[in-house]
Amino acid sequence: MAKILLRSGSLDDYQAVGENGQSVFDSALQIRETLRLRKQQALIDCLAIPQINDDGDRVDWYAPFPGSVRGWAAADSDTRERALKSLEKTIAGALALSKRCMQSDKAPQVRFGALLAKALQFPGSNHVYLVDDRAVITFWGFVNLNESVADDVLACLAIEAPPEPEIDTTPEEELVPEPVTVTLSEPDAPLLTPPPAPAPVAQPAALASTAEPLVYTPYPVNPVTAAPQSAVQTPQPEPQPAPAARKKQVPLWALPVAAVVVAAVAVPAVWIAMKPAAPAVAVAAPAPVQPVAIAPAPVQAVPALTASLPLREAQFTPPPAPEPPPAPVVIEPPPKDALVMDAEQVRIGSTTFLNGNWRVEVDFRDPVSGKVPALRYQINKNKGQTTVTLRGKVTCKAEVFSGLHSDGTLMIKTRGAARCSDGARYNVPEIACKATENNAAQCTGQYDEKTVVPVTFRKVSA
Repeated sequence: MAKILLRSGSLDDYQAVGENGQSVFDSALQIRETLRLRKQQALIDCLAIPQINDDGDRVDWYAPFPGSVRGWAAADSDTRERALKSLEKTIAGALALSKRCMQSDKAPQVRFGALLAKALQFPGSNHVYLVDDRAVITFWGFVNLNESVADDVLACLAIEAPPEPEIDTTPEEELVPEPVTVTLSEPDAPLLTPPPAPAPVAQPAALASTAEPLVYTPYPVNPVTAAPQSAVQTPQPEPQPAPAARKKQVPLWALPVAAVVVAAVAVPAVWIAMKPAAPAVAVAAPAPVQPVAIAPAPVQAVPALTASLPLREAQFTPPPAPEPPPAPVVIEPPPKDALVMDAEQVRIGSTTFLNGNWRVEVDFRDPVSGKVPALRYQINKNKGQTTVTLRGKVTCKAEVFSGLHSDGTLMIKTRGAARCSDGARYNVPEIACKATENNAAQCTGQYDEKTVVPVTFRKVSA
């Protein structure tokens, strides 16, 4: 299976970390092999595979396993959270392994433990990629220029929680209603006038003299001495005449109301009585309706039924002619000098079909000279060089590398702009090719985000 290129960069842009004068990057392959022998597969899958170029100034980082690739920032928060939890568990296991190795009595194990602790350093979150939603670190063993080793290597990947809304706990001031003072210019008169109190009635003198209370003696009384007292008759009080019934007073405002009510009842009655009777209207009797005779519709005679059926000449309709079978699809073979992406090689991830010298025809004109640039590619095992000829004698050269994506797309890129013989720089297009029905490569070249042109490969030699 073809390796998936995650990131490329110059070694001069980063600062390598290490221990006792030995950098982690110099022992990167040995560290991965030691982890494989210790069966630390989860940690191996987190570390990208480095591959340095022939000049030793640039390095390519490849995914350790196949899958769909996207950057750390391009993933949603849930995917990053799951990947971060798995990465935290793996890093914790690696730190524990490093601590155990540094406590060993053997010098090689102590050196491996020290390098493993520094190998977990990386420049930032933009150097972490998700391959099938699993985190893979590129440029591990490096930090940014003029920066020191981080205590928490995963701090740059932390997902910030959304800020909690602030709740205002300041008590509101209670509004005290102001007292309303009502001033009456004149007190209201009572609706009902209480009746006048009755005049006191004078009591007779005899009744006033007997108003003293009688004293009851509970002891027995001597009958001899009591007889003369019983013979004395006590005068009885005269019955007091009942007070005369007080007449109910009618308020004066009721008289006009009663007059209005009487007038409202009497006026309609008088008006109805004085209204003259309506004259009687004579109603004419309806005229008698004469019956109208309706003539019956004429009855049409029904033709007589016959025992024989009408005959006419029969007609023969021939069946439709069968449609001709569709013509077989003929796939024309590609030209001999065309770039053919062999299906079997693409399936296994091989790019052997790209080895050789190629002339590339680009449907693009140089904005300075107005001529079509002449491009030559020389590629062998996914590496090579391109030469661009401009304005006759000016040539530009740049290093190129190629690779297959998981969807079968062939990518050919350059390591920066091409250097020209006159000291200028030339942007070489980024080429992408897909196989057609006859396996011929259909390619496009992208100069920038808005300029995409068709590209055709012609093989010059093997």
